[in-house]
Amino acid sequence: MAGILAWFWNERFWLPHNVTWADLKNTEEASFPQAEDLYLAFPLAFCIFMIRLVFERFIAKPCALGLKVQANGPQKAQPNAILEKVFTAITKHPDEKRLEGLSKQLDWDVRSIQRWFRQRRNQEKPSTLTKFCESMWRFTFYLYIFTYGVRFLKKTPWLWNTRQCWNGYPYQPLMPDLHYYYIVELSFYWSLMFSQFTDIKRKDFSIMFTHHIVTVILISFSYVTNLTRVGALTLCLHDSADILLEAAKMANYCKCQKLSDLLFLMFAIVFIISRLGIYPLWILNTMLFELYEALGNFPALWFFNILLIVLQVLHCFWSYLIIKAAYKAISRGKVAKDDRSDVESSSDEDDSVPRSNNPHNTTTTNGTSGANGTNGYLTGSTCSEDH
Repeated sequence: MAGILAWFWNERFWLPHNVTWADLKNTEEASFPQAEDLYLAFPLAFCIFMIRLVFERFIAKPCALGLKVQANGPQKAQPNAILEKVFTAITKHPDEKRLEGLSKQLDWDVRSIQRWFRQRRNQEKPSTLTKFCESMWRFTFYLYIFTYGVRFLKKTPWLWNTRQCWNGYPYQPLMPDLHYYYIVELSFYWSLMFSQFTDIKRKDFSIMFTHHIVTVILISFSYVTNLTRVGALTLCLHDSADILLEAAKMANYCKCQKLSDLLFLMFAIVFIISRLGIYPLWILNTMLFELYEALGNFPALWFFNILLIVLQVLHCFWSYLIIKAAYKAISRGKVAKDDRSDVESSSDEDDSVPRSNNPHNTTTTNGTSGANGTNGYLTGSTCSEDH
């Protein structure tokens, strides 16, 4: 194990030329980032998760109820044993052939079956109250950590001149405020890494999972290699837009459409300026060029730059989604909901009573008759399951 760790933390890879890990050990005169400090993030991540549970239960939920946020979930589908068996055992998105078979078996029209499956899928999605509580927690944390970061960074010279990030690098003592800021941010992203499996599932789950992994790796290794100055700038820059996004979601859940529109517009402007403008011109520029000019090339520099470029690719993808949502907002006259977690809907949603092809035969509606089979659709393999 010692040999593996020594190989992994090879000084010739992680540090500039003629610098060793021994040079970055704590002394009586100065403290430097140590790899052991990262272990603090795990118990702190658990504490943040527990704080979140308490916050959502005793602060966010009462606020939501006071703002008349809808506590009930989406409309439930009418109980039907046959359709429920197809939904749970075969597919949640039946194709045309399967719909026609079920239509004949149940004596429902295809549109009613499609509506049943849509309502059943929505039934598994969280209520507006749950989404509001999650957004309020994230809004509160982002607001706190962004405010802390701005108050700390505005007193530092490297906020105004990124070349100061490399003045004396890597022999830059670790400031207590910077240490706290880094460890809290890392702990929060570790908590997101685990809670995202129980949080509201969104369409860009895999993209967000990739983002969290890249972020945790960047925070961890930039801390150990004392790239904390540029790391703090990157973290603060990313938190700026997230505050507005969560605020826009909360306004939307409260049905304050005009406020939601305004906040979403502000979020879109801040996101695109910060991620497509400031990030490449500020962060990527200092990492790709200014660091190279100050210290020359070393292998870890490529490692960090590749991850930072991956983040930039994700920024471009999300900017596309934001611009797309903004275009829809302009064309429809209002801001669309968060497209990643919308409840499915259609113009016929209010028509919740299945329409029978034979108005005199409704005995199969609840699945009580014809239960001896499902026309082979439960076991048939003619149609593939679509997730």
